Amino acid sequence: MRENFEVEIKWRAFPLHPDTPEEGLSLEELYTGRNLDPRQVTDRQKRVAGELGLPLRERTKTYNSRLATELGKWAETKGKGDEFHNAVFRAYYVDGVNIAKLDELVGLAKAAGLPDKEAMEILKTRAFSEAVDSDWDLAGQLGISAIPTFVLDDWAVVGAQSYEVLEKFLLDHMVKRK
Repeated sequence: MRENFEVEIKWRAFPLHPDTPEEGLSLEELYTGRNLDPRQVTDRQKRVAGELGLPLRERTKTYNSRLATELGKWAETKGKGDEFHNAVFRAYYVDGVNIAKLDELVGLAKAAGLPDKEAMEILKTRAFSEAVDSDWDLAGQLGISAIPTFVLDDWAVVGAQSYEVLEKFLLDHMVKRK
């Protein structure tokens, strides 16, 4: 999108299952009491990922993403936000990595071209905790309840979408092509 449109893309943290413990939860535990069948959820995710050409591994657990989002905020200040976010997505959705673990996050930061010692310090001091809290507050104010959500002014597109859908969204809202 950045290559083809005059648009600024800003990542925002979202509280996706914030009460998940560090060791994670099985999908059965996660969906208990929510009237959701884990098999149906994962089948839908695989179908959508396939339609979008995204790799997706069979997932049996979910992990707490809070520290990953805090480190992502730091990565953005270093000009490596996209690289770090993409590394986390791949680690989580393709490789099944527990993204709540400090050593895993530091390794992902290093793979994204960030200094590992500084990454560990950021995690230990929780230096970007307030930035993530601010994003969570904003999501609540905007009524966002699912990810991904793409927001432009007062308009939103919810869910993983094809390039064509996002392109139409931008054009419909008068965003100029480059």
